[in-house]
Amino acid sequence: MKKINEALGNFKTSPGFAEQYEQTKREVLADKTVQAFIKEHNLGEREVTRAMVKLYEYVSQSRSCGKCPSLDGCVNMMPGFEPELSMRYQAVELDYKRCPRKIRDDEMKHLRRHVKSLYMPGDVLKATFDQVELDDESRIDAVSMAKDFVDSYAPGQSSKGLYIHGKFGVGKSFLFGAIANELAEKHIASMIVYFPEFVREMKQSLNDHSTGEKIEAVKSAPVLMIDDIGAETMSSWIRDDILGTILQHRMLEGLPVLFTSNFNYSELEHHLTHSQRGESEELKAARIMERIKFLTTPVELSGMNRRH
Repeated sequence: MKKINEALGNFKTSPGFAEQYEQTKREVLADKTVQAFIKEHNLGEREVTRAMVKLYEYVSQSRSCGKCPSLDGCVNMMPGFEPELSMRYQAVELDYKRCPRKIRDDEMKHLRRHVKSLYMPGDVLKATFDQVELDDESRIDAVSMAKDFVDSYAPGQSSKGLYIHGKFGVGKSFLFGAIANELAEKHIASMIVYFPEFVREMKQSLNDHSTGEKIEAVKSAPVLMIDDIGAETMSSWIRDDILGTILQHRMLEGLPVLFTSNFNYSELEHHLTHSQRGESEELKAARIMERIKFLTTPVELSGMNRRH
């Protein structure tokens, strides 16, 4: 992309400066956001002319990631930051704030310092609702409910999550990725935890005494998504002291949790009842299920196995 000084400042030394400047000015003033800003602050011709370099810089940059294929491919002067017009001391200024992709990337880096099991397949982390195939009624319902969750969720307000269940390979994790990316567009951080790997990591954390900080990172995430619960080897410790603690905290704080699972509610309760040692603890499993049911609305996702 041209540097601002190259585009405007050097016009004076080139033939046809006046024509080039007027053309650039028309393009800048055709921008609807610029028009609204000028109207809001009642800027006259003199103020607009004085601010033309800043206005040109604003228009030429990508906003809301619209011109960028990815965070790594950001076209802006400051990769990962988008411009915002402001008035200070009766002059037009440009502030740069983190774009939605940069916010999500920073949040994920922060969370990964504590929880390694956040890593998910690349296609999941790039998923969008538009990429979900709507070739089954249950898929239409699931996407609709997922969109409703994203649209209605606001930080600081209690919001019921989703319990997305269905057979292996129907796209449950992919839908999680779409939800996470849509939330990122609203500058809302989310955490996707692949539960079988999280269970293994929690057991290993006993060796380096990092269990507490890992639980804290998970239970306090703005939006928590637990992927593939039921695929792990369940123990009483994981069920009661880890999962139970996380869910109890999020219930009390009004923080949403979403799940994916191959099991429906009833099947998951059976899974939680029987530990790897062969113990049968129906009451404790029922307590966990009551928290999950309180926090979520069940939605079935069916269709063919899309991994084949």
